[in-house]
Amino acid sequence: MLVLVAPGQGSQTPGFLTEWLELPGAADRVAAWSDAIGLDLAHCGTKADADAIRDTAVAQPLLVAAGLLSASALGDIDPGAVAGHSVGEITAAALAGVLDDASALSLVRKRGLAMADAAAITETGMAALLGGDPEVTVPHLEKLGLTPANINGAGQIVAAGTKEQLDALQADKPEGVRRVVPLQVAGAFHTHHMGPAVDTLAEAAKALAPADPKVAYVSNKDGRTVASGAEVLERLVGQVANPVRWDLCMETFKELGVTALLELCPGGTLTGLAKRALPGVTTLALKTPADLEAARELVAEHAA
Repeated sequence: MLVLVAPGQGSQTPGFLTEWLELPGAADRVAAWSDAIGLDLAHCGTKADADAIRDTAVAQPLLVAAGLLSASALGDIDPGAVAGHSVGEITAAALAGVLDDASALSLVRKRGLAMADAAAITETGMAALLGGDPEVTVPHLEKLGLTPANINGAGQIVAAGTKEQLDALQADKPEGVRRVVPLQVAGAFHTHHMGPAVDTLAEAAKALAPADPKVAYVSNKDGRTVASGAEVLERLVGQVANPVRWDLCMETFKELGVTALLELCPGGTLTGLAKRALPGVTTLALKTPADLEAARELVAEHAA
């Protein structure tokens, strides 16, 4: 069984969309999305520098656009399940048919702007902890006032909080943690610091008409598959201020009988986690269009 996954914020790099825009019809499609949401996605994905695309209001719609563009380049595929990490959940919702592309881009644009506004209230950030035991790490983070915002499995937890709290973590790592790596994000996502963004998204969601997923949709909230489009949308709103449980998503992949995991552009992070947490599962990350041929072969072998 094939699982199709979409990466989250921090996976973007300057110029990563350049080669994708050379595919037939891609530039026109991205131009239409750009006009609809008031953001030049082509410029952001080809010419903008690292600081510009680190901006939450830019990074989030850019990542969803890249995921949708790379998925369409694969052609008709029939995955057994879809999932996304953090903002990647909006990409996954579109792939599952819960939202159309236009609604997904509109929602993520509002999400990015709302989270950027929330992040501006207090100087906050996130850092990945490599190694360690979650039973030791999580209480240690909470002692420092930090939130385990992403529990990613494969020995990785992402902490989120204020600059002062993250500085304290660097000086006082949990036992067993090898490194604490600051992430290229502009806020403490999936924590109480994002509370104001939840209210904004809840209002935006009222204008949408979600359909029920056409394939198994695996949710960040608890790793559970969600069959109701209305519940998917409700979870998309709430997850902004609640932890991402990617570890539980991967456990569900196992239960569903995953044999291959394909990560959409800009791929790499989620396949890296899967290689450690899902031994025996074939993984492939879409980074450039040069990966499409291998991806189609993987789809042909493992899709439903």
